[in-house]
Amino acid sequence: MADHQRTVLVAGATGYVGGRLVPKLLEDGHKVRVLARTPSRALKYDWSDQVELVTADVLDADTLGPAFDGVDVAYYLVHSIGAGSTGTGFADTEAEAAENFRAAADHAGLERIVYLGGMGDSDDLSEHLASRHRVGEILASGNTPTTELRAAVIIGSGSLSFEMLRYLTEVLPVMVTPSWVRTRCQPIAIRDVLYYLTRVLDDTEHVDRVLDIGGPDIVTYAEMMQTFASVAGLPKRIIVPIPVLTPTLSSRWVGLVTPLPAGVARPLIDSLRYEVVQRNHDIDDLVPHEPIPFREALELAVRRTRTEAVDTRWSDAGFTPADTIPGDPEWAGGATYADHQTVSTAADADALYVAFARIGGANGYYVADWAWWLRGLFDKLIGGPGLRRGRRHPVDLRAGESLDFWRVVNADAGEQLVLEAEMKVPGKAWLTWRIEPNTGDDADESPRQLHQVAFFAPKGLFGRAYWFTMLPFHWLIFRRMAHAIVSHAEEAGSAER
Repeated sequence: MADHQRTVLVAGATGYVGGRLVPKLLEDGHKVRVLARTPSRALKYDWSDQVELVTADVLDADTLGPAFDGVDVAYYLVHSIGAGSTGTGFADTEAEAAENFRAAADHAGLERIVYLGGMGDSDDLSEHLASRHRVGEILASGNTPTTELRAAVIIGSGSLSFEMLRYLTEVLPVMVTPSWVRTRCQPIAIRDVLYYLTRVLDDTEHVDRVLDIGGPDIVTYAEMMQTFASVAGLPKRIIVPIPVLTPTLSSRWVGLVTPLPAGVARPLIDSLRYEVVQRNHDIDDLVPHEPIPFREALELAVRRTRTEAVDTRWSDAGFTPADTIPGDPEWAGGATYADHQTVSTAADADALYVAFARIGGANGYYVADWAWWLRGLFDKLIGGPGLRRGRRHPVDLRAGESLDFWRVVNADAGEQLVLEAEMKVPGKAWLTWRIEPNTGDDADESPRQLHQVAFFAPKGLFGRAYWFTMLPFHWLIFRRMAHAIVSHAEEAGSAER
């Protein structure tokens, strides 16, 4: 429990760490205000009705002032790795956002800014880690005391680092790997990161601090993979490091094997090439705590993944909602093409919803799973997310979360589901299901209808050519999919009776 309760602003609350930090702050009795460009993104979390949601953008200084009114402490958890870009533009964008945030905090007279950055020796850093350090320096350059916590690899169910480690180890029993698998790092469990983030609020000194945080184990990435294999009950992996794989080639290799798109894998791999080991231990005096060992952190993450008890996932932070979404009967955003499938059924609404809400991940797509697998592989090869992201839970869905190469736009239990495609396509695409009353002649026997629509808003001539080229496949797959969903719902209803 914190020394006293405050009004706390959280920027980045819809990301992996922020989504887990907010309930911890609420448990400690703080009043939490969530800052987001699109506050509706936070509605997928159970805590959304316990916080104040404000609309603001760290890249738009004019929107930040009102968001800081009455705030005591602000957390800066904004991270641009999901943008999949590095270099000057990437660093300048992060710097601009940090400068705006610092200025707003200074104007509001905050007690403290708390920032989660990346661990690393300041004389030997990747572009990505250098940008993270620069953000910390900018935040601390104002009048508001800033506490910067620097972590290396964060291990938790759904974390970026855990998913990369998991898929590399599970998919490849024999690996020809880059030399970075021999670089030392100091992983830390997400629960320990959250503990430190909340406890630094008790710091009474009005000074800037840079604090390394890490678990008790210093390991190489190869050792991390072997430990994961042991925890997951897999045979020992054969790892052959070679020096010829460049970061670009490594990122494409990782992007193909894991859920990470190559653009996201690149800055992560760049960082893995540099040793990230705790150099200062000031945190031990400020916040006495014993972090859990790496193996225990892995065991917890694996257990939660297998039991579908994953609270947040790294991919949830990458959602940029469309200006408009497909509606009924027409999308409001301009000319589109659509494949409509309607099937009458006696199945109840709940059974129908479960039948289409379970799509993707390990459940598959009802029809031609091999074709969806090939589409996912092709998407990976051209830089898309592919199918490996899977889904957080086998049935439950939340707006804003990822599902294979889709993003959940809307999930209304017993009513409808709207998925927006994040695969590489020349335009924008959605796949929707809606449960409607049957007003036809067979309404007595089949009182409901499943209305399935695949929408596509093409971009240019190539987009139109793409749609018409795919029409034969859509006709074969989508028609059978709608009927298979209804059959599954009817069989589930019969089994219950």
